[in-house]
Amino acid sequence: MTSPDSDAPSTETTFADLQIHPEVLRAVADVGYETPSPIQAATIPAMLAGSDVVGLAQTGTGKTAAFAIPILSKIDTNSRITQALVLAPTRELALQVAEAFSRYGAHLRVNVLPVYGGSSYGPQLAGLKRGAQIVVGTPGRVIDHLDKGSLDLSHLDYLVLDEADEMLQMGFAEDVERILEGTPEYKQVALFSATMPPGIRKITSKYLHDPVQVKVESKTATADNITQRYIQVAGPRKMDALTRLLEVEPFEAMIVFVRTKQATEEVAEKLRARGFSAAAINGDIAQGVRERTIAQLKDGSIDILVATDVAARGLDVERISHVLNYDIPHDPESYVHRIGRTGRAGRSGTALLFVSPRERHLLNSIERVTRQKLVESQLPSVDDVNAQRVEKFRDSITNGLSNPGIDLFRKLIEAYERDHDVPMADIAAALALQSHDGGEFLMTEPPPEKRRERPDRDDGPPRKRRDTRDDLATYRIAVGKRHKVMPGAIVGAIANEGGLHRSDFGHIAIRPDYSLVELPKKLSHETLKKLEHTKIQGVPINLTLDRGPKPYRGNKPK
Repeated sequence: MTSPDSDAPSTETTFADLQIHPEVLRAVADVGYETPSPIQAATIPAMLAGSDVVGLAQTGTGKTAAFAIPILSKIDTNSRITQALVLAPTRELALQVAEAFSRYGAHLRVNVLPVYGGSSYGPQLAGLKRGAQIVVGTPGRVIDHLDKGSLDLSHLDYLVLDEADEMLQMGFAEDVERILEGTPEYKQVALFSATMPPGIRKITSKYLHDPVQVKVESKTATADNITQRYIQVAGPRKMDALTRLLEVEPFEAMIVFVRTKQATEEVAEKLRARGFSAAAINGDIAQGVRERTIAQLKDGSIDILVATDVAARGLDVERISHVLNYDIPHDPESYVHRIGRTGRAGRSGTALLFVSPRERHLLNSIERVTRQKLVESQLPSVDDVNAQRVEKFRDSITNGLSNPGIDLFRKLIEAYERDHDVPMADIAAALALQSHDGGEFLMTEPPPEKRRERPDRDDGPPRKRRDTRDDLATYRIAVGKRHKVMPGAIVGAIANEGGLHRSDFGHIAIRPDYSLVELPKKLSHETLKKLEHTKIQGVPINLTLDRGPKPYRGNKPK
């Protein structure tokens, strides 16, 4: 296996020097590329010369163009048979790669077809029947088409394994080998991977012939053009923190990463309720909806995408200026992949990270893996948010004054002023209040969280504490020790369903058949309504005020 020095290509090298097809060179110029990246400068000549290639590089280094350009330069556009197959781990990456082939092959008569799961077979079968010289697909769907006889790889000349380590990690090893075994022996193979685990070495030694190894080293695991900051924020305050950031931080489009599918929907819904254009994307969402959502992000119909790691894999949208880790990832590699969604192809980007005091060890792991120190940033203050709101309000007035439709409303307001003898400023204020639905315009500082002891973890009397809270009352719930409940489950269920903070809880005493929970005396009607159908361990809690004696607080009665 040979290995050219790909880390320091000549600064004079341009795409015009690489002997690529004139029509492909024209398309590359159309998109504004002049100088190849290190992996492109090393890979394109090797593939044009007919060599197999192993490319070791992180995402965002330009590897798609590194294999798409030479394949397009060599493909027979007069033949309708499938000559090139690219395997990708996710449908998002498959779509992205197919778009790149179409972009670089814009001046060629070439048909590129993406095939992936979660989408109808009809268009894919029709595309294969018409003839697709280049097929880009996920392993599972490619095998489906091979089994149906709709995809013929007997004349394949080029095979690319993109993000091969990711495919193996996702359990596609057997599928990949099955596909490779069904292709002609004499074909050109290019394998791209961020790492070289044993599974990749096995594929390389078995299916590649004397490959050229192209390795792009980076000083850090994350791009230098991504500004990385973290903010210390406790879990219950995350939504408030996110709202403040969105109001003050200038951004074009943002991906907010959370850990679970359920959290994508919850966070997106809360953001929409606060007036932000947000949508969720996760593995349970139908492919058609996913594609429409990504298209909306691209065209500016939505500005915020709330996503899980897997759902956002391979997503490349130019508008994404910010990535926010709402939930810190447990795996530092996930952090690297997440923030790689911004700062693509040389653009600048910003990565933000929420960290609670208990998650400092995860932050330390991220800094160790990325070999970068994240800068601590302060959360925007209430004054910062209010100043921004006032500025936006003033801008909306300025924009309204230039609207041609203002004349009609001016006449209506002048008539109202004459008929009711009300100052114009009062009328304007009333209309502004109406436009904000009577809600609070300026943010107020939330009350400080009150210190409390941890809930008791047995069915004995609650522990004595130094201070009592007059704002709490004792409530009874219909689950107890025989239901195998723990204090954490009680706090989690009531807090999540009722919209309460953990600081709203006092003592918890778990009895054999019921539990006593201290909660705010004046629970709102809305909160009580939400808690009507709350269940713990599948049992309705039936929250009621406890009419018995107060929970025991020590040796002396209070």
